[in-house]
Amino acid sequence: MLELGLKSAINRVTAAIVIAVVVSGCSQVSAWLSPGSGSDSGAPEGPAISAAPTAEDYVLELAVLSSGDPALQAEIFANSEVAAQLAPNPSTMLRFALVLATPGHPESDPRQAQSLLRELMNQQALMTPAEVGLATIYLDSTEELIRLSSQARQARVTSDRAQRTEEVAFNQRLATVEAENRRLQQDLEEAESKLEAITSIEQSIRQQDQ
Repeated sequence: MLELGLKSAINRVTAAIVIAVVVSGCSQVSAWLSPGSGSDSGAPEGPAISAAPTAEDYVLELAVLSSGDPALQAEIFANSEVAAQLAPNPSTMLRFALVLATPGHPESDPRQAQSLLRELMNQQALMTPAEVGLATIYLDSTEELIRLSSQARQARVTSDRAQRTEEVAFNQRLATVEAENRRLQQDLEEAESKLEAITSIEQSIRQQDQ
């Protein structure tokens, strides 16, 4: 029951990621990218920021990644990984981190995503407000997923340990019962042997009397 509850919680967090990205990406994040919002953020203008993808770019790709199409998932992961390796900058690294942080595809890796996102949070001056917002959302959600996964593993270990302990206790009880059955069987055989001896003696005495 505990493991089912943890799985349900993980599913709720996964759904929260998608909702947070869609809501924040399509409304608040879009507002972050509006011309007036950049001047209030305090983030310096520069090549890394001006060339950064829009929030919609990230959100649309993550939506496709969550569609469940294995071919598209593999293509998106490969493209994001190659881009991060060949042209490492906050935007390509964020894209790769978001792909790794998104559950539901074979290459999902929350721990690697957590590491990349933490590094990116130290480079906020090179990121747009939208990128900072997405990184923050995904870092929080990824850390929650890691925590829940750790709890699930611990629950499985505890359950397995309890099951092994119960099996050992059962085997011990079974061995005790079998040993007691063997002792009773031996006592019965000895009693039958004594009874046969007594019966034989009685028959011999009767024959002598006759």
